[in-house]
Amino acid sequence: MKKNILKFVTLFAVLALFLAACGNAAEATPIVAEVVTSNEVVAEGRLEPIHATNLTFQARGVVEQVLVKAGDTVSEGDVLVRLANAGGAEAQVVIAQNTYDTLLRNESGDRAKLWQAYMNAQIVRAEAQKEWEGVNVDDIDNRIEDLEADIEDRKTDLTDAQDEFDKYKDLSTDNTKRKTAEDDLEKAQEDFNEAVRKLEEETRTRDEVLAAYEAAQAVEAEAKYQYEISLDGPNADQLTLAKAQLDAAKDTLANYVITAPFGGVVADVNVNVGEQVGTETRAVSIADFTTWTVETTDITELEVVKLSVGQKVTMIPDALPDLELIGEITEISNSYIQQGGDIIYTVTVRVNQTDPRLRWGMTVEAIFRTGE
Repeated sequence: MKKNILKFVTLFAVLALFLAACGNAAEATPIVAEVVTSNEVVAEGRLEPIHATNLTFQARGVVEQVLVKAGDTVSEGDVLVRLANAGGAEAQVVIAQNTYDTLLRNESGDRAKLWQAYMNAQIVRAEAQKEWEGVNVDDIDNRIEDLEADIEDRKTDLTDAQDEFDKYKDLSTDNTKRKTAEDDLEKAQEDFNEAVRKLEEETRTRDEVLAAYEAAQAVEAEAKYQYEISLDGPNADQLTLAKAQLDAAKDTLANYVITAPFGGVVADVNVNVGEQVGTETRAVSIADFTTWTVETTDITELEVVKLSVGQKVTMIPDALPDLELIGEITEISNSYIQQGGDIIYTVTVRVNQTDPRLRWGMTVEAIFRTGE
């Protein structure tokens, strides 16, 4: 509006000068036109809250509760209006939420147990490893080698004793030679058995420690594997299904209950308790008035090329000429509209301060200083 008035005044002045010149044609002298440059782009805009939306129901029904009124401050997620048929959907959300939470708790508990089992397995493996590292395997192998040689000697003695006994075994048990040969055979067998026991004991000092270490390693590896697969959820399929059912229940409930999508102020309530409403009914309007923006309505193609994002802007509301607001350009539209023969682009300006007198939709004069 102010830009149009300015254009009209300029045109009127030029016309007056032209008429005056015609009236004094005899005395006229050549006039050199002076080109006037401007360091400003002046535009009109409209004051808008940083966030604003009109909320509607996604299903038909009768309004059961209106929990807010115009001017109320709300937080994200607050219930604003609900329909009478929301109860069943709310019950389904509660059931689905409980199912999901139970699975989640169980999963967390199982994972904690698996983690503890893994930690315990690490402790046992570390102890077994320490014991194994304390075993002198070379000494044991040398002793085993000596014992194996001794067994071979004892085996030879046993064979010789057996051969000697076989010479006299058919004699009377009271025969001196038979009795001596039998005693020698028994002694040779005992010596052989003792040599075998010593070898087994020496072998166990190595193999039992090694077996305990290897078993501890296997237990630790299995415990680690079980814990790691638990990170994907031992009940992953059940959890996925339960989450999908919970989301579906919430989506269904959203058809019957309107909640605040962001924190702000209720600008308008357009429904009453007992009223039949549908998807076409605007129920509640909310806005965030903590920050204002201005969208211009008349910046032409000749002017928009002088502007850039981040550029400072001075704004004066038409209704509050004593109030000067400062802001900066946050967006310049790439699309255009054709208006009265002009190509018009929308420029969005964020206002850096506020005033309690400002109202949604107020007309603002925006002054963009473009430099020399």
